[in-house]
Amino acid sequence: MHILLVASAFNSLTQRVHAELRDHGHTVAVELALPGTSLTAAVERHDPHLVLAPMLKTAIPREVWAARPCFVVHPGPVGDRGPSSLDRAVQEGATQWGVTILQAVEEMDAGDVWATVRCPVPPVSKSDLYRGEIADAALAAVLLAVDRFATGRHTPLRQGAARTRPYLDQSVRRIDWAVDGTETVLRKLRAADSQPGVLDVLLGDEWYLHGGHPEDRLHGAPGALLATQTGAICRATKDGAVWIPELRRRSGPGRPRAIRLPAVTALGDRLPPLPELAPLPASTAGTWTDIRYREAGSVGFLSFSFPGGALSTTQCRRLLAAYREACARPTTVLVLGGQRDFFCNGIHLGVIEAAADPAAESWANINAIDDLVEAVLTTTDRLVVSAIGGNAAAGGVMLALAADEVWCRAGSVLNPHYRLMGLHGSEYWTYTLPRRVGAATADRLMGEALPMSAASAVRLGLVDRLVDCGPGDFAAEVGGLAARLAALPGTPSRIAAKKESLDRQESTEPLSAFRERELTRMRRTFDDPEAPYHALRCAFVRKERQAGTPPQPTVGTGPAGATGPDPSGARVTGTDGASVT
Repeated sequence: MHILLVASAFNSLTQRVHAELRDHGHTVAVELALPGTSLTAAVERHDPHLVLAPMLKTAIPREVWAARPCFVVHPGPVGDRGPSSLDRAVQEGATQWGVTILQAVEEMDAGDVWATVRCPVPPVSKSDLYRGEIADAALAAVLLAVDRFATGRHTPLRQGAARTRPYLDQSVRRIDWAVDGTETVLRKLRAADSQPGVLDVLLGDEWYLHGGHPEDRLHGAPGALLATQTGAICRATKDGAVWIPELRRRSGPGRPRAIRLPAVTALGDRLPPLPELAPLPASTAGTWTDIRYREAGSVGFLSFSFPGGALSTTQCRRLLAAYREACARPTTVLVLGGQRDFFCNGIHLGVIEAAADPAAESWANINAIDDLVEAVLTTTDRLVVSAIGGNAAAGGVMLALAADEVWCRAGSVLNPHYRLMGLHGSEYWTYTLPRRVGAATADRLMGEALPMSAASAVRLGLVDRLVDCGPGDFAAEVGGLAARLAALPGTPSRIAAKKESLDRQESTEPLSAFRERELTRMRRTFDDPEAPYHALRCAFVRKERQAGTPPQPTVGTGPAGATGPDPSGARVTGTDGASVT
């Protein structure tokens, strides 16, 4: 079946729907619903059997839904209506939620129900929930609705009683630091963590607060700044404190949108002298840190969680130092990642854009992440496993490929390419990607620049193991698999063969040669002020609207990653998916 996805952005859910529908044999195209463009004309041009809206902020025109079937993915259970469904679920502390596939009609969210799937709501951020439990439920509901539509025999259910709730604006999101306890503050921060943030006054200026984590050691006057740690600020609540990783300054009328940055970086010289706390061990309850290490028997687990999955120069260096410390431990297997949500999306475009010299910061950042990848590639005294619990893109995928094995949660989406950001890429991809999938397939993946499901990545050889579980179960599943890997009789011989294999590679073509060639091209781009990378980076971090849906190469039906052109000529269009929710 030919399906047209219409979306306000090619976000993570749209990418996953796109990839998994292709896996199920459908021909899929994407059209962005942007101001000044005609969705009606786009639908007529694509002439799909079905129009599906995974994430659409505007109504489908009457002339479209009256002429052909149009399904809308609503991130809420049957009877829930309104534009802030998921925000309200998180802020109000819901423990169960759902996703409903509705037929588009005149009234928003009021159409007949083609499928609905329930899901749990763990105490995580809205964007983490959206990419995890909500995305899992959405895909189950989408595939069920598409199958029901394809039979031609299913009759959708009419909605009964419903509740339409308005947009959750800043008057409802506002934090009253003198009144709100830590749990209330955390719910408000988590409900707005990616977009739109919680508007607040801090040090005399208006800022959007992004993200929140509990802190149980520190206390102070409600609203007071207490400390900093790895770029985050700690702020006192009525009964405790919270860590806020990122801030975005409120822009005035006519000014470009400000960039979301690590809180300490955003505040700069405005930040008063505060104690900088060293991260405590992982076993310290209630204490937040973005890098953790623990051991279980002969397995080490180095987990990390950075906002948006991006790694700045400083974060790369900190993670490299933690990796080296982990490699000094007497373990047989070392697991990288293994937590829910993003694995990594490569260099930190926001920090680069905000730097006094973005070209110089780009160069520093790419070298820092290359150093990290090199350390993984040259580890010969243990097996290294990359455990991808969420999405990964660009250099983050290549970081994962540096390991001996790559395990991936079934719901993850991979974007193993750089082209849509105007970059050639580094992170040793010219060595690791062809090593896994072959030179021809590596070139095709880079050229097509399309999202890929975890299942397709396994079929291609990009990923070694598919871990079929929910986001909250991934860490435990990985722990069990890693313990079994460490105990296998053949593991010692695999470790012993690693140094011989690396020595053989170094004598044939040293890894430094791959890095030098990649960085030569990257340096040329960074130092060219007219290179598209600079404008693309600026537009990405400032969330500027695109002028239209950019063209993409045609792709075949069937599993994402399958070779060959699409004989039907169906187009797949969209934007780079790295770091978007």
